[in-house]
Amino acid sequence: MNKTLRYKCLFLDHDDTSVNSTPTIHHKAHIEVMKKMRPLIPPLSLNEWFTKNFHPGVMEYMKEDLLMTDEEIEIEYEIWREYTEKIIPDFFAGIIETLIQYKNRGGKVVVVSHSDKDLIERDYKTKGFSGKDSFFPDMIFGWTTDATKRKPHPWPVVTALEALGIAPKDSIIIDDLKPGVLMGKNAGVEVVAAGWGHNIPVIKDYMKENSIAYCNSVEELRNFLLG
Repeated sequence: MNKTLRYKCLFLDHDDTSVNSTPTIHHKAHIEVMKKMRPLIPPLSLNEWFTKNFHPGVMEYMKEDLLMTDEEIEIEYEIWREYTEKIIPDFFAGIIETLIQYKNRGGKVVVVSHSDKDLIERDYKTKGFSGKDSFFPDMIFGWTTDATKRKPHPWPVVTALEALGIAPKDSIIIDDLKPGVLMGKNAGVEVVAAGWGHNIPVIKDYMKENSIAYCNSVEELRNFLLG
């Protein structure tokens, strides 16, 4: 019989938690956006881009710092979508194996991300394999224009827990940025910080202070989840 899991449901972030996507996709898309839409403003460095994702968030950055209109944000999305469609990110080493072991013990995995749902599905279908085994999440919540149904709001967590019949105390959030932490606080679910995707002091300090554990590697996450 499999060892009892500490948590019955895992809410998993996607970008820079499961897949190494910001350096290979999202930051490159940002550079292209700035080149086409704000050519007089230098693009953010990779670390600056991570920091803006952390706080205040990409949408806030576009609206408040770049003063983009709704029409411009739609163009920005089209450029971003072009990059995300043509480049499939790699999963961090060990993530898929960890999720397979977790699911084999009866755990449920729900992805909650700011990426589009169809792209998340593509990533798992294309690269979510480990030898003869494969992994696909039980539920996926991706980007939506309805701000009340995406991180940091609790709607994805509340909706999934109701559907799965699992209590907040029996679930955990794995995320690398502030929106995941705030979603956890809003939903009454504890957070474990994913610290292997970047190493930026302001983000690291915040995540350590606001999470029950800070995992520097996927191996540390596996040990936390599976013992």
